[in-house]
Parts: sequence; C-alpha cells; structure tokens
Amino acid sequence: MDLFSIQILRELLAVEKEDLPPAATPKSGPPNPADHWSAALLLERAAYLGKMARYGDGSASETLKEYPQHCAMLSFRSRDGEAEAHENFADIFFVIEGRATLVTGGVMTGAKRVGPGEMRGSAVEGGARQELRAGDVAHVPAGVPHQMLVASEKPVACLVVKVQENP
Repeated sequence: MDLFSIQILRELLAVEKEDLPPAATPKSGPPNPADHWSAALLLERAAYLGKMARYGDGSASETLKEYPQHCAMLSFRSRDGEAEAHENFADIFFVIEGRATLVTGGVMTGAKRVGPGEMRGSAVEGGARQELRAGDVAHVPAGVPHQMLVASEKPVACLVVKVQENP
C-alpha cells in the first residue's frame, strides 16, 4: 500500500490502531462458503474510492472477489466514463448511491482494442439511454457497447458483477 493510500485510510478511519476495539472472536463451526458485503461496508468503500477518484480521472474501482466465471467489483464515478464493450463478459450494475445515465447499444466512436476481448472508445452514439438511481439494477450483455454518463453534482457508486457469457 503506498503512502497516499495509507493517508486516505487514516483519514477515513479517523482513529489510530491502538484506539480500535479488539477484533471479534470468530464463531466456531463450519466455514461459510458464501461471501457477504453489507450496505454499510459498500458505502464505506465507495467513500474511499470517491477520495481516490478526486486525485485521478474521476473514477476509481476495486475488485471485491474473483470467481471462476465472474467477479464482483465496486466502482465510483464522478465524471463520464469511457465507452466500452466486453466481448466475453456481461456487466450487471447495482447502483448503491447516486445516479447516472447508462447508454447502451449504438456505435462506439473512436473504438480501440485495449486487451483481449476489451474495447474502449470516446462515446456511444445512437444508443438507448436509461437513468439509473440508487437501488436500480441494469444488465448489459456481452458485446454491447455501453457508457456511464455522470452529472458532476451527482457521482455514482455501483456494485458491478462481471459475468462470463461467452467462454
């Protein structure tokens, strides 16, 4: 972890390590095979990503967990995102706070390959527009160009599940 990340973490926690209560003792029994991220934890992590985004290009994300055919990520945007299309993966957006406009379909302008099965561009032209707000869920199938547009006064945080649709 770099010094910048450590400073943000200290600011978010606002306490020193010795001031923290002792860790809870884990319950005995079989391990839980399910993963769980509470709304409070996701909002806390989104606040951290918001601070990271301010010092970058207006967006920040982190992978929560990778699985064999999908992964769970947390994404924060305070500015419009690039247009993108994933050849093999669908995106499922669960909006946890804020709002954005999701543009899907149409044609990606300035498209360029940035990795295997991954395209990025400057915009999606001629696509359908859908307003997304906290609590909304949107599914973008593999291969469909899409772009998140964010009003500057209303940043958005989403849990994003990337699901492999085409092996």
